Amino acid sequence: MALQYKFPEGFWWGSATSATQIEGASEEGGKGQNIWDHWHRNEPNRFFEEVGPESTSDFYHLYKEDIGLMKEIGHNTFRLSISWSRLIPGGRGPVNPEAVTFYNNVINELMAQDIEPFITLYHFDMPLELQQEGGWESRSVVEAYAEFAGQCFRLFGDRVKKWFTFNEPIVPVEGGYLYDFHYPNIVDARRAVQVAYHTMMAHAKAVGTFRSAGITGGQIGIILNLTPSYPRSQHPADLKASHAADLFFNRSFLDPAVLGKYPDELVELLSEHGQLPHTEKGDQALLEAGIVDILGVNYYQPRRVKAKEHLPNPYGPFMPDWYFDNYEMPGRKMNPYRGWEIYEKGIYDIMVNLRDNYGNIQSYIAENGMGVQDESRFMENGEIQDDYRIEFISGHLKWLHRAIEEGCNVKGYHLWSFMDNWSWMNAYKNRYGFFSVDIDTKKRTPKKSAHWIKQVSEQNGFS
Repeated sequence: MALQYKFPEGFWWGSATSATQIEGASEEGGKGQNIWDHWHRNEPNRFFEEVGPESTSDFYHLYKEDIGLMKEIGHNTFRLSISWSRLIPGGRGPVNPEAVTFYNNVINELMAQDIEPFITLYHFDMPLELQQEGGWESRSVVEAYAEFAGQCFRLFGDRVKKWFTFNEPIVPVEGGYLYDFHYPNIVDARRAVQVAYHTMMAHAKAVGTFRSAGITGGQIGIILNLTPSYPRSQHPADLKASHAADLFFNRSFLDPAVLGKYPDELVELLSEHGQLPHTEKGDQALLEAGIVDILGVNYYQPRRVKAKEHLPNPYGPFMPDWYFDNYEMPGRKMNPYRGWEIYEKGIYDIMVNLRDNYGNIQSYIAENGMGVQDESRFMENGEIQDDYRIEFISGHLKWLHRAIEEGCNVKGYHLWSFMDNWSWMNAYKNRYGFFSVDIDTKKRTPKKSAHWIKQVSEQNGFS
């Protein structure tokens, strides 16, 4: 029987995660402190059940077993990140030999199992010492990051061919500098804009370093969480609101990364409120030279907006939300555990936008997934029956398949995540993995979705 949804030859099936969220061993192997270690030590109450990043899922010690399980369920690719504070404790200076050994072992094991490693250089985990210097507000930290990137290319570039400078760079901007859900918990749009701008400068410098490293067959990109901004209606005021949200949350990184320049409307808008960043001579040329080869797209939920109901408080801090209100569409399908809308067509709309407005850049789904609380409720005969996750993934894959049929340049699909991992403030509240992790014993157990994805990747599609 022919498969109803057949994917292109060589499609990337896999999953994604990050260092802080799975490695554990946060005080082992010569690792320095990062902002998460520091914040959890000082304000454990900000984390679900006060669970911090010390041991997480213990990939540091169990990577070999985990990579064997990835192979078992049909992964041909896997994205992980390198912990800057593990590789270069303190963020600057000599590399930590124990970290080099660890990452070499992980990369070699992946390759031995025919799983191609994709590596992210920065996934929210600023070394503490560099944060104390100002983090991404500081131009010297941009230089330190370019050095770190260069070390990674030198150490691992002989085997790793897919590199990504940043994961979801808008998130540290929103979380750390606008809405208080990441350290350093600053609420200041002007500083947020500087952080966003310097992140793109750091990205462009890393791209330059990568290109001069001459990695044969290598590609460098960035991973963006693109969230379509849907207007409540076609009224001009609602359309204007959705356009503003798109500028702030999508195009602020998408345009410079793929087109090499910022949208004029965004510049005008920030300028009007005195929120433009400090720039330096040569920055524009740097940005243009930093255009990516490949784009990773993270998609979880849509953003629905409407025109403002009330004028913003003139005495409050400037916020992107001065331009729109969030809108809850009646009858929307929800993941009640995360409070997120499930809208599978969003994945198609993103890809069509990339095809039509961004040169049909080579892309792949770098993250998509569904977090569910107390999954043990769905246990039958020792296995979590996560049919809701299978339904979630297949619903998104159907729309992704349609995008590919309509000429979108999509190369793969990675779930967040291979196994349950520690989330930034939610710790282990919501579970996302194909494998469940017992956080006391660290035992991995496949869920129903693990068997399902094995079949999908082996057949390169599903019916």
